[in-house]
Amino acid sequence: MDIVDIRAIEGPNIYSPKPVIKMILDVKDMEDIPTRDFSGFNDTLLNYLPGLAQHHCCFETRGGFLLRLKEGTYFPHVIEHVAIELLNLTGQDVKFGKARKIEGSLYNIIFGYKVKYPALKVAELSVKLIEAILRSQKIDLDAIVRELARETVDRSLGPSTAAIVQEVRSRGIPVTRVGEGSMLILGYGARQKRIEATISQDTSCLAVDIACDKTLTKELLSMAGIPVPTGEVVYNEEDALKAAEKLGYPVVIKPCDGNQGKGVSLNLKAPQMVSEAFNLAAEYSSKIIVERQVMGRHYRILVLGGRFVCASERIPAHVVGDGIHSIKELVDIINSDPLRGEKHEKPLTKIKIDPVVHMVLARQGLTLEVVPEKGKQIFLRENGNLSTGGTAVDVTDRVCLENRDLAERVASIVGLDIAGIDITTEDIAIPVENSGGAVIEVNAAPGIRMHLFPSEGKPRPVAKAIADLLFPKGAPSFPLVAVTGTNGKTTTVRMIRQIMSAWGLNVGMTCTDGVYIGQQCIKKGDCSGPESARTVLYDTRVEAAVLEVARGGLIRGGLAYEEADVGVITNITGDHLGLDGVETLEDLAFVKSLVIEQVKPEGFAVLNADDKMAVEVKNRAKCGVIFFSAEEDNLVLRKHLSQGGRGVYVRDGTIFFKKGNEENFLMKVKDIPATLKGRARHNVQNALAAAAAAWALNVPLKVIARALREFDCSENINPGRMNIMEMPGFTVMLDYGHNPAGVEAVINTAKLLKPARLVGVIASPGDRRDQDIIALGHVAGKGFNRLIIKEDENLRGRKPGEVASLLLEGALSAGLKRDKIDVVLKEEEAIARSFENALEGDLIVIFYEHYEKALEAITKSQDKIIKTTGAMRII
Repeated sequence: MDIVDIRAIEGPNIYSPKPVIKMILDVKDMEDIPTRDFSGFNDTLLNYLPGLAQHHCCFETRGGFLLRLKEGTYFPHVIEHVAIELLNLTGQDVKFGKARKIEGSLYNIIFGYKVKYPALKVAELSVKLIEAILRSQKIDLDAIVRELARETVDRSLGPSTAAIVQEVRSRGIPVTRVGEGSMLILGYGARQKRIEATISQDTSCLAVDIACDKTLTKELLSMAGIPVPTGEVVYNEEDALKAAEKLGYPVVIKPCDGNQGKGVSLNLKAPQMVSEAFNLAAEYSSKIIVERQVMGRHYRILVLGGRFVCASERIPAHVVGDGIHSIKELVDIINSDPLRGEKHEKPLTKIKIDPVVHMVLARQGLTLEVVPEKGKQIFLRENGNLSTGGTAVDVTDRVCLENRDLAERVASIVGLDIAGIDITTEDIAIPVENSGGAVIEVNAAPGIRMHLFPSEGKPRPVAKAIADLLFPKGAPSFPLVAVTGTNGKTTTVRMIRQIMSAWGLNVGMTCTDGVYIGQQCIKKGDCSGPESARTVLYDTRVEAAVLEVARGGLIRGGLAYEEADVGVITNITGDHLGLDGVETLEDLAFVKSLVIEQVKPEGFAVLNADDKMAVEVKNRAKCGVIFFSAEEDNLVLRKHLSQGGRGVYVRDGTIFFKKGNEENFLMKVKDIPATLKGRARHNVQNALAAAAAAWALNVPLKVIARALREFDCSENINPGRMNIMEMPGFTVMLDYGHNPAGVEAVINTAKLLKPARLVGVIASPGDRRDQDIIALGHVAGKGFNRLIIKEDENLRGRKPGEVASLLLEGALSAGLKRDKIDVVLKEEEAIARSFENALEGDLIVIFYEHYEKALEAITKSQDKIIKTTGAMRII
């Protein structure tokens, strides 16, 4: 078996609304051989993965997959279930999977995932395991799974960040994780907010620097009259000893720029202890603080946006004796708690035995082998950080008003919007100024596990408070429109962009000729896939997005967004059939319906009532529906309106909007330049779709009408779509029609311009089926008086001349005489030939492959004519 391709599809996709791994597997000669034909295979597989016996499979009951194994199933199906089981063993809770044949011995194996890179490795491992079993080879699966489980933990969001993600998503705000840390983008475009752990985009860089420098923090707080411990900064052990003597024991030693309690030693009562503590702190910083010990309990107060939110008492890592187990055994018992993880991935962290623990025990005259008496509390560390195994008790309701005010003042002085204030005092219910306590530290990016998951007391909704801080007015408005279909997508997208821009928004747009931010093209090329969409969605200048969504991008990469406000399907006709498992119009409709399925419940699907397959998609919509039609008496539209739905339609050359009994006039069709006074029927459809999408977003009708009046088929506004250029004695129309329906629509429009003769310069993408290429040639042969057949530069797997021969066959089948057809394979030469043989009054329709190259060829041919004749050329 060979793995042809593995990829993670991170957004909603045609297989699932959640992320999936997609593996293309060539099973070769194993395609038709069931598992029962391999003696001992099932038993060996279940020995490796006994959990497979509990998989449901198609029987919708536990043990269903086991029944399939016993009766004999096929290897793609087995690999799907193996991957799911391996993911669960490594800590990813996944149930979704499917295996589907592509063609021959090629299969798609799809399964859900939570953490990308370990899941990609699991895909490979699932194949490796099956092959090892078939070859009777041993594999240390347990060791591999343990390593993947560790990687899954390392790459997963911790509970604090996960809580923020959950809270933000509950408000309808999309969340994107950047990299493998805690960096999140919340929302899209200009409305997005960014946060990493608990540092937000509004957190002052200067404030973070201050908080990270404990000396500077103390000095600022002291200047403001905030009680802080007395102390000084030293750079060597000798000065540390002198400082301790001067301050008086007990003292605290800590690195000046440390975090998470690293290198901090408390309650130092003798020179030897100071020396040891200094050397520990020196591992983290060259600048060391020696402070007078402030006696009392350790509290953390969280301040958000200048307001007190909650507080916890932090308890250092400790064990409680039972008179039976040693300290080491008690630590092992505590660490077996499923709520404790290796790092920050769970509510609590395991207690690690390290030199600090040995030192703290030694100061108490203890070792790890000592068995404490029952009920005796033994502290293993002196700081209460959760990251070193500490626990927390919620004390929010016990914090007195004075201490709340104190914490808010401290956050303001340092300048942090999200601050963790560490206070040591005998009782947080008594004002610090009266208790002899002090502010010990101020923390940027404070951990919030202690507030979300206290060991005692009430959990506090800190994630909600952070979301409120970032989005005080609720979910921000960011209009997002996605457009798909077979033909008309690009023009419709451009029309919607024009309308949204006229509404005063800076619009990001993707389409088949580039990525646009406002009026600037920042990337050229076919940009109708998810990567280009992400470029728009994460640009902080963008206030609304209009995205063209192509079939190939949907299949290979899914959607770049979670939900849209509006999804548009222009039409669904035969194109790209036979590619990527899409064999029928129904298959194509299934793929494109993803755009409709991922519209917000309060949003709208805009569907073409004149297109049978687009109408069928309505059943997949979970949102409102707006039908558009070029005919008021369309039966689908009339039924929809009678049921209270919305519709956009043409009556007597005028566009109307209707909802229930309320009908509103928009504009005359002839007033939209792109429709060529209504003759370009396909652009009438595109304008209706664009107007409906804008209506769904509550754009004022006056704005919609004004924008459409300004939308023409010029190179500046709608490049490459029915661009009309006057030449000496004849006219050229440049378009991108590349399937029978698209070519036919352009031909019908061109005929209405009443040319003396209609000339076509045609080609077809080579990855289309033979019958589709022939059909395109037939449409061209039927519609044009003269044809020049060319080929795309990218043959897409075809031999030179192969596509041209199929187009020629189609044109001849339509009745066009052979002497009316030229075959000129290169696009530039084909355009030149059309110009050389042009007659007065001709309309030459050129269907291009590359827009700019076609324009260059047109310019060269035009210059040649002028240079040859010196004036207008009329034959």
